[in-house]
Amino acid sequence: MLRYTLHGRRHEMGLGRFPDVSVKEARLAADSWRAKVRECIDPIKLRERARRDAARNSSQLRSIAVDAFESRKAELKGDGKAGRWFSPLELHILPKLGRMPVSEIDQRDIRDTLAPIWHEKADTARKAMNRLSICLRHAAALGLDVDSRPSGSRG
Repeated sequence: MLRYTLHGRRHEMGLGRFPDVSVKEARLAADSWRAKVRECIDPIKLRERARRDAARNSSQLRSIAVDAFESRKAELKGDGKAGRWFSPLELHILPKLGRMPVSEIDQRDIRDTLAPIWHEKADTARKAMNRLSICLRHAAALGLDVDSRPSGSRG
């Protein structure tokens, strides 16, 4: 645990659990974070910002889908505020494939994800498939190695 005072407020920052982080590693980390405090930089905020940036820059389908949606908002009616463009992805694709790296998604994964709704909600499945295709093309445009031509099976 690192305790420090910044801008007149006391803060406590965890450095990791004992079995996972040795005492030596914790001391080294504490020294580097104290250097940031001396520069009037809040180490907790800095660490959280780094985590957010890493999550934003990850190549998981969820982050690519959000990025694709953000880049297409201007083309959508009402800047996509109604949420109808993203909802097929959010309801049917992302719960199963959202944490998967985009480069590992293949046609079989897509088929297995959409198979339960093809017969009950064919129109929704088609929309989800189209939105996923847009997300995969967006990932390919970002330079990621993806199969940009997914074809979900209808059965």
